[in-house]
Amino acid sequence: MNNTSNLSSPFANLVSWLFGFIALAIGMVNIFWGNDPGFGIFISLLALVFFPPLTTFIKDKTGLSIHRVVKWVLALFILWAAIGVGELFDKIDLMMNNL
Repeated sequence: MNNTSNLSSPFANLVSWLFGFIALAIGMVNIFWGNDPGFGIFISLLALVFFPPLTTFIKDKTGLSIHRVVKWVLALFILWAAIGVGELFDKIDLMMNNL
């Protein structure tokens, strides 16, 4: 029995797209309003892993797929790094004051 249909369910794709955009937004805030644009670029690049078309492209070209557990760990790392270490809420306040 093939278990890949469960991985590409519409709900899983929706969650992946949603977190991809959230992580990309976190990266953009860190690039333009943070004191470390390199960190923002790093988070933005990690966010690309969550977009289903890119995941499909990587799997088609290399034959490698990113396991769901790896994506969960990566998502937790991005949230921890952005909120804890990256002081995301302070940067969002700075961004809102700057607009």
